[in-house]
Amino acid sequence: MIELTDALFRPVRAGNAFEETVERLVQAVRLGVVPPGERLPAERDLAARLGVSRATLREALKSLQDNGYVESRRGRYGGTFVTEDLPGAVPAAASGVPGEVSDALLLRAALEAGAAELAAGADLSPERRRDLRARRSDCAEAGLQDYRRKDSRLHLAIAEAAGSPSLTAAIADVRMRVNTLLDRIPLLPPNLSHSNDQHARVVDAVLGGDPEEARRAMAEHLEGTAALLRGFLS
Repeated sequence: MIELTDALFRPVRAGNAFEETVERLVQAVRLGVVPPGERLPAERDLAARLGVSRATLREALKSLQDNGYVESRRGRYGGTFVTEDLPGAVPAAASGVPGEVSDALLLRAALEAGAAELAAGADLSPERRRDLRARRSDCAEAGLQDYRRKDSRLHLAIAEAAGSPSLTAAIADVRMRVNTLLDRIPLLPPNLSHSNDQHARVVDAVLGGDPEEARRAMAEHLEGTAALLRGFLS
């Protein structure tokens, strides 16, 4: 019989290693695969099973520890243990009707990846180029309190660069839905750092006139956020 942990602790994709590692760990805890009070697999073994570096795993475990999902114990019988008193599950009304998370994420992926591709193929004015660079910098320099607002503005700026007001309006609508979901999960500093790196890749592709790379980079970026939302809310 295949152990339940084998289904969850499987290799993650390299593009969003931190986010997917958090997703797998949160799922394992929330689904009771590793029950409260039980120890997670040893760090070396867990990193190997997930196919991530020990540094990435430690960042993910620290994020879960900071948010009350696991705790570290020292000594001969130490390790990382699931906390006895886990954070409360998100109420059904908070995450919406069944399938809302998946629906919002699928719609966002289709709209924003397409917008990035169109923006990269557009004839951007010098003013538009300066705006994209400025929005990228604002996001990179934002603190935790302002991050999601500035992140939203960057994504809308990319949509605006595509040249379709209707597309921008649609992205604004789905962004409101996604932000409502994001407000239900913690801000994880390693994810924000990773997101800023991905923002740079998306904007560079748009400014460099590379539609294929812009779509690919945006899709990878959105999947990182999707992984966290699935992990915490599904």
